[in-house]
Amino acid sequence: MKVWQVAREWSIDGLELAEQPEPVPGPGQVTVKMHAASLNYRDLLTVQGKGGVTRLPLIPFSDGAGEVIAVGGGVKRVAVGDRVCPMFFQSWIDGKVSADSRRLALGGTRPGVLQEVMLLDAEGVSKIPSHLSFQEAATLPCAGLTAWRALFDEANLGPGETVLVQGTGGVSIFALQFAKLAGATVIVTSSSDEKLERAKALGADHTINYRAVPEWGKAAAEWAGGGVDHVVEVGGKDTFGQSLEAARVGGTILVIGVLTGFSQQIAIPSLFSKNLHVIGLSVGSRRMFENMSAAIARNGMKPVIDRVFGFDAVPDALRLMQQGGHFGKIVVEFP
Repeated sequence: MKVWQVAREWSIDGLELAEQPEPVPGPGQVTVKMHAASLNYRDLLTVQGKGGVTRLPLIPFSDGAGEVIAVGGGVKRVAVGDRVCPMFFQSWIDGKVSADSRRLALGGTRPGVLQEVMLLDAEGVSKIPSHLSFQEAATLPCAGLTAWRALFDEANLGPGETVLVQGTGGVSIFALQFAKLAGATVIVTSSSDEKLERAKALGADHTINYRAVPEWGKAAAEWAGGGVDHVVEVGGKDTFGQSLEAARVGGTILVIGVLTGFSQQIAIPSLFSKNLHVIGLSVGSRRMFENMSAAIARNGMKPVIDRVFGFDAVPDALRLMQQGGHFGKIVVEFP
């Protein structure tokens, strides 16, 4: 079988196609023929050597979907022919987050999804909604689940509350879609008026072009009548200060990304004077994934895909991620 791996150096140019023996499942394991993968900003960082992984070679990417083609002894959760997603955290099935639950991560401490056939623990996969294609389902385990956990497991989002999402990448668009399903009011920021119009078509109640309105945090707070309830913070260094401005007293800032950088001075007086809840999070458990999938199925929701690349064009897909010109998710289709 073919796999993509970072082999020579930590860079997009360091990626190469290689061949490996197709795996055979042992007791408690399954093999999954992968049909699609999707990109996350974490994948770009990892390929560039900024993801905390030090060993080479590494099969990257952590979001994907495929079909079970073989099962080992004792496997009852899934069967041959089931359409599944591998879970990002192979070690987090249920319960609260812990160091142990985050131990096994695809595309990091475990080989990622850019392989034609994956060997996985049967507990580390979950069935996908029947109305979704493999390409659509491939967007769920990381981007979809991160947005879901942020809004419902951490922020306890309810109808009538206000959510601010930054930009129109994968997690932000999922947060917009999920928030609207919950009956929330959503503000979306972007530097592109065209993307803001597309966000309105998905249900955004208010949009702000952050280039035209540099103090967009204050503008969002004013529009929301004194501050927003929840901010989905994906920017990092260049956006966190504005998120503090946008949040209402007693509001929540859900920190899930570092698109503009890692370091930022935090105005601590804003944290305690506003009594803010700042929560850092990354992805979620299999139980959260199952809850999200059930909601997606009930509502017939469809993930938003920007572009689909062939399996041989993975470096091109990463370069599009690097440029930041996408709306929703970037997907790779397998042969």
